[in-house]
Amino acid sequence: MSQYYQGIRCIKCGHPIEEKEAFDGCPVCRGTETSVNGETWYEFGQDKEALRKGFGKASGPGLWAHREFLPVREETKPVTLGEGKTPLLPLLRLGERIGIPNLYVKVEGMNPTWSYKDRLCSVGVTKALEAGAPAITVSSTGNHGAATAAYAAAAGLPCVVFTLESVPETMKTLMQSYGAYVFALKEPSDRWKIMKRCVKEFGWYPMSGYVLPAMGSNCFGIDGYKTLTYEVFEDLGELPDQMIVPGVYGDGLYGIWKGVEDIHTLGLSEKQTKINASEVEGALAVTLQRGAEFPVKLPPRKNSVAFSISGGVSTYQSYAAVTRSGGYAEGTGEEEAMDMQALLGRTEGIYAEAASVTSLVTAAKFRAQGRIREDETVVAVLTSSGLKDPGSTAVRLPKAPLIEPDTKVLSEALKREYGITLF
Repeated sequence: MSQYYQGIRCIKCGHPIEEKEAFDGCPVCRGTETSVNGETWYEFGQDKEALRKGFGKASGPGLWAHREFLPVREETKPVTLGEGKTPLLPLLRLGERIGIPNLYVKVEGMNPTWSYKDRLCSVGVTKALEAGAPAITVSSTGNHGAATAAYAAAAGLPCVVFTLESVPETMKTLMQSYGAYVFALKEPSDRWKIMKRCVKEFGWYPMSGYVLPAMGSNCFGIDGYKTLTYEVFEDLGELPDQMIVPGVYGDGLYGIWKGVEDIHTLGLSEKQTKINASEVEGALAVTLQRGAEFPVKLPPRKNSVAFSISGGVSTYQSYAAVTRSGGYAEGTGEEEAMDMQALLGRTEGIYAEAASVTSLVTAAKFRAQGRIREDETVVAVLTSSGLKDPGSTAVRLPKAPLIEPDTKVLSEALKREYGITLF
């Protein structure tokens, strides 16, 4: 292992969890109204100064430049496709429009399978190889399944994906293109039932969770998201005031928060970055509003355009990341997401998945509500590329008109079809 990795403990109560029980969550909290994921923990001891001096100095490819902060043996060769080191871009026009001059986006659609799930899967599949797993499995509506399939292929391991009938064909094709064996089920809970049996009976290694109530994914893989925070810190030279992360089960939220804590622990920054959640149904937002002890369950939105983060219940790890950082949560409507996707594309030249742009919808709402000040630096995470579901975008766009090669015809068509005069 990384010489600093100590083990796994419960996010909520701190109870130690054995690695062989890592995917079942905390045994103490299991008897309550919720399930709680475990988290890896590290002890840097007397090496903090050396780690601080070496921070940001590449020692491996992509996110593995920070392998001291990952739960993998020092001698292990990582399973990597070049993930990480994604662009952090300022949104000058859109930021001005919504009143946040220092607005940035972390463009995670530039990862190998076009989503930030690659960070989780690179670390998680590497751990699967260490464990000698015979196969990889995952329950996913898209991005997580595609990333798992790709990294399993890179590791030379078979991969079985359990998904839903309603998932767009583009996503199923992407999973299968990496050689995964993909199966659709009618009910979300059915995926977790069969996945759990495969893990328990056949020793398959899970990349996502299978516990009910939902608690989150593979706790080793979640550490891959810490590297997103490290990269933001390196690019800005400081932590941002706020980060906004799309999610439903909160793997990215919690991993990004852990990255902030690592930077604090090393003494690299004292900035108290708020970690905010952008949602679809808004289960975490309702949980926070009610001051509830356990995540509130809401009716899921069927066939949401932001299907990759659609779900009527959040997790304790989401709650922990937001509350411990002093952040907030906010739901996003269908039209809000699609309007923001179009606005981002035409003002900044970035095409992001509908679920991804909920982070920008939330940024605009928080600015209007006074939760974001004009002088704050804000980073919104764009978790995936719009090419994951071009069909949802296409139905909202006009059909390209067929014209003759004549400028008069072009002028008339521009005005008629697009309402614009260019010459």
